[in-house]
Amino acid sequence: MRHRLLALALLSAATLPARLVDDGIRDQVLLVGNGAEPQDLDPQVMTAFTDQNIALALFEGLCALDEKTSAAVPAAAERWEADDDGLTWTFHLRAGLKWSDGSPLTAADFVDSWRRALLPALAAEYSYLLFPLKNAEAVASGRLPPAALGAEPVDDRTLRLALERPTPYLPALTANPVWFPVHGPTLAKFKGLAQRGTAWTRPGHLVGNGPFALAEWSPNAHVKVVHNPHYWEAAAVRLRGITFFPTENMDVDERAFRAGQVHLTAELPLAKVDSYRKSAPASLRLDPFLETFFLRFNTTRAPLGDARVRRALSLAIDRAQLSRTLLRGTRAPAAHYTPPDCAGYNAQARVPHDPAQARALLAAAGFPGGQGFPPLDAQVRNDELHAKVMEIIQEMWRRELGVTVTISPVEQKTWVKNQQSLAYAISTARWVGDFVDPVTFLDMFVGGGTNNWTGWADADYDAALAAAARAGAREDRFAAFQRAEARLLGQSPIAPVFFGTRSYLIHPAVRGWEPALLGFHQYKKVYLAAP
Repeated sequence: MRHRLLALALLSAATLPARLVDDGIRDQVLLVGNGAEPQDLDPQVMTAFTDQNIALALFEGLCALDEKTSAAVPAAAERWEADDDGLTWTFHLRAGLKWSDGSPLTAADFVDSWRRALLPALAAEYSYLLFPLKNAEAVASGRLPPAALGAEPVDDRTLRLALERPTPYLPALTANPVWFPVHGPTLAKFKGLAQRGTAWTRPGHLVGNGPFALAEWSPNAHVKVVHNPHYWEAAAVRLRGITFFPTENMDVDERAFRAGQVHLTAELPLAKVDSYRKSAPASLRLDPFLETFFLRFNTTRAPLGDARVRRALSLAIDRAQLSRTLLRGTRAPAAHYTPPDCAGYNAQARVPHDPAQARALLAAAGFPGGQGFPPLDAQVRNDELHAKVMEIIQEMWRRELGVTVTISPVEQKTWVKNQQSLAYAISTARWVGDFVDPVTFLDMFVGGGTNNWTGWADADYDAALAAAARAGAREDRFAAFQRAEARLLGQSPIAPVFFGTRSYLIHPAVRGWEPALLGFHQYKKVYLAAP
């Protein structure tokens, strides 16, 4: 028996894969656990943070975001200025910009791309990030033609943008994927101008303008990108490639890290946080992250159309207990929606843990003690964090309200699609800020908004957001946000649960990977060096 066990052990050792991280260090290829299979690599229609991670390697906007400050820094544009009234901005492109196929990239390419992102037929969920441009909202709704958009190429290297209203954070907006340029000839060739999911984003077809070019996309296995020699700063890019692994299971991701298969994980299993704190603190990263984890309620489904029911469900959640126990203190409980100190804004409204009030509201809605309350299903993204958070909330609702909820884990693609199409009752959700300002959180829930996904519309809420957009003074703008947030929490189309922290593992060879409040990293600054 001993000889047999020894033989099995030797066989097992012989079949273990090589440490890919070592090959990566030698070849300057970064190996990244990315958390999910991409829905699409079209930057103008992607909605998942995991997809955006890949887009940042393949494309580049006028500006990028500095990891340390979250401020806009020059990217495809070398400089910009605004007129005194803040309604006209001029961006100056770098000389000699090229697409990854070597063809020239001009100011007209940016304008054409933004017009494409606003096409009603494309229905880009993030199109509203372009709405500061004059007539953008009217173009997106089909009331005006794309040519009416307030953006024009003055010459090949100069863009003039006319705005609907002063937008001081405009440069930071342009760092978001919906603002990235897309290659017109490739879109035309593969019929991707007004359609999603065409072949233009496949290897051998996709033409971008970022520091890397798409080499391979093996579904549910990996996405590989390689150094783009036509990138304007190609000589400064030290990585020769990046491989993204779409691993949704955090335990598998963590095991891959221990086995030397990835340099970075997407997240760390909650049960492993304490052990890494003790035994390998240098590998553990707990970075600040402008994110809120929350529940979405489909208000078009009974009994969730009743605000009393939604508010009761939200009040019954003991966020502090969940943060203290399950989350091991890595994330702060969220008694409001917008993360604290978001560009100086701090929400005043709160949703407390109040089971007694929750029971009273549920009774007033016709379900005393949960009697007659129909069973509901909660969909969760198929990973440990979403499932375990929902399991704890499920038990809180059963214990405090007598409400029964089943849990359905689904892969990220389905999870997102079901929310977009309102094919759910309750869903876990996460939102990472697109830039540091409360509007990036609160404008999600404007009636009919493309990222609303709750079926909820409220005239008072919309009016508060409209007032914030018109406000000149910061205090007036923040006061309007306070009204909006109070209405959001009172009507409860969502239930905030906790604020984000980026909890993940990093190999000591990874250099230039700074904590990023918005999660956007400039891969051109990253490299690998033997520790």
